[in-house]
Amino acid sequence: MKIVRYETANSVRIGRLENDKIRDMGADLFSHVQVFGQVHSVDKVRLLAPVIPGKIVGIGLNYRDHALEMGRDAPSWPDIFLKPSTAVIGPEDVIELPAASKRVEIEAELAVVVGRPLRDASVEEAATAILGYTIINDVTARDLQRNDRTWTRGKGHDTFAPLGPCIVTDLDPADLLVEAYVNKERVQYARTSMMIHSVPELLAYVSSVMTLLPGDVVATGTPAGVSAIKPGDLVEVVIEGIGRLRNTVDERRRLDQTA
Repeated sequence: MKIVRYETANSVRIGRLENDKIRDMGADLFSHVQVFGQVHSVDKVRLLAPVIPGKIVGIGLNYRDHALEMGRDAPSWPDIFLKPSTAVIGPEDVIELPAASKRVEIEAELAVVVGRPLRDASVEEAATAILGYTIINDVTARDLQRNDRTWTRGKGHDTFAPLGPCIVTDLDPADLLVEAYVNKERVQYARTSMMIHSVPELLAYVSSVMTLLPGDVVATGTPAGVSAIKPGDLVEVVIEGIGRLRNTVDERRRLDQTA
């Protein structure tokens, strides 16, 4: 099943994606879900990020080729960091480049959406607690990441976590094609079978550090080919079995604080 979160003229809803139609499933992904039957055309609603996570846990250097291009050895255990929920944007939304950075890069990643609480879970327990999978673009201000002692500023800017376009609940994550394109030119290409740590191993490890709650997202790492972006670019991340996440790029705009 493919689950989307979408906005109509009156409300934000959860729905089941069926080709070019969305069948309404209610307002809350984690309540008792009931299909109400109202159907919308995809082109008549606005698709949003399929979930607003309490936290996004990123995994660094989970592909050996990316570790090499970063000049690092692949870690023997998952290297974790956090991205805030305020970084989340949805399909077709704009990635904003902060003035403080001179080099912002994209990172195409498979994202895991947690379905039930996990704490000190075994690998086997973690595998049963997954709601589904979506796409995340772990946008990174590379110069800030390298200059700071932590990765928070480089990873945590607003708009630095595009998510979508849907959550797929019945997908085997073991060997999926992951691609990224900038202005239609492919810059990243790998399969999830190349990951150092599997999805259940990642969730089990993270749960030994912090409790994972329903709706939390774990980003599983990016392959080689991370590429710089600039205003006017079109960025697309494609993962087999999930779909295509499209975003445009612009300079960061200050919100009107008096509005």
